[in-house]
Amino acid sequence: MCDPSLPSPYHYMQLPREVIVGKGTLQRVPEAVKRLNIKGPALIIAGQKSCEVAGKTVRDLLAKTGMDVDTLLVETSTIRDVLTVEERILEWKPQVLFGVGGGTKIDVAKLSSAHQELPFVSVPTTVSHDGIASPLASIKGFGKPYSVMSQAPLAIIADTNAISQAPWRSVVSGCGDVIAKFTAVKDWKLAHAERGEYYGEYAASLALMSVKLVALNAEKIKQENEEGLRVLLEALISCGVAMSIAGSSRPCSGSEHLFSHALDMINPSQGMHGEQCGLGSIIIAYLYGANWKRIRDTLKRLGAPTTASELGVTNQDIVKALELAVTIRPDRYTILQKLNMDHAACEKAAKATGIIN
Repeated sequence: MCDPSLPSPYHYMQLPREVIVGKGTLQRVPEAVKRLNIKGPALIIAGQKSCEVAGKTVRDLLAKTGMDVDTLLVETSTIRDVLTVEERILEWKPQVLFGVGGGTKIDVAKLSSAHQELPFVSVPTTVSHDGIASPLASIKGFGKPYSVMSQAPLAIIADTNAISQAPWRSVVSGCGDVIAKFTAVKDWKLAHAERGEYYGEYAASLALMSVKLVALNAEKIKQENEEGLRVLLEALISCGVAMSIAGSSRPCSGSEHLFSHALDMINPSQGMHGEQCGLGSIIIAYLYGANWKRIRDTLKRLGAPTTASELGVTNQDIVKALELAVTIRPDRYTILQKLNMDHAACEKAAKATGIIN
């Protein structure tokens, strides 16, 4: 038997088998199910709104194929929600789960299906972060403010018609989450260089390519522009694939994400996850001596917040979050651990980048 304290002798990658992105892709659900050889009952996990936007369509299309379909509505992403879904799985005995909605619904479907060893299909109705394609789930109640490993979706069916109905702010948040991969990769490289941590060049390159894709197409990512929305969707899906290849969140989550988690603890429900990560990446890029102004200017072009006031938090919140970030995941080595910054150093960095005044 392998000693669990030793490094794994192999590297496991779990990738989506199908990705369908574009206008009206919900109508492709039946053919996707057929190609994937999915048979037996299906369980749809959705919220009240996402069920109206896309869940009912998925249900009706599956039913027309002769498949038995059940729907369970969830509005939060807690351990209790996961257990509720697992109870329904044991009762209904579905062969596949469909997560229809934003990160909350998809994460609950993702983790509950993983626990019950069932495949799940991701049907996003918002694009506020990369959870639509990643193998990680953000669930409250584990005593950890960060994501836990679950499983990658068997397929991703992203209909831009459905996604365009979500508030535009969610698109801006998704852009911020992608831009943040720039500093996440820097932290991963640092951990490899100074701590000997595994570093995957391909996964890192895929994450950085997503950053470049969004930055180069910033002018296209505007309301009523379906092409820009597809660019963002493809970038977010690439980020999810990068994490699947890496076997961890390393290529997409670094100290800027720890900053976001810390900010959630200090002043919850103000900024969206991607907005906070994007703003955090400005500070982290500054600490690396990288071109933080370019990150700031790209975020501005996308309409993302680049100051504390635009994010809806105080100067003190920003400084405190930067101090607290290093304690969120002591096992994850980043520039914040390397520099071991005190209050004055955190305040200096936030002021130097214009995030606080």
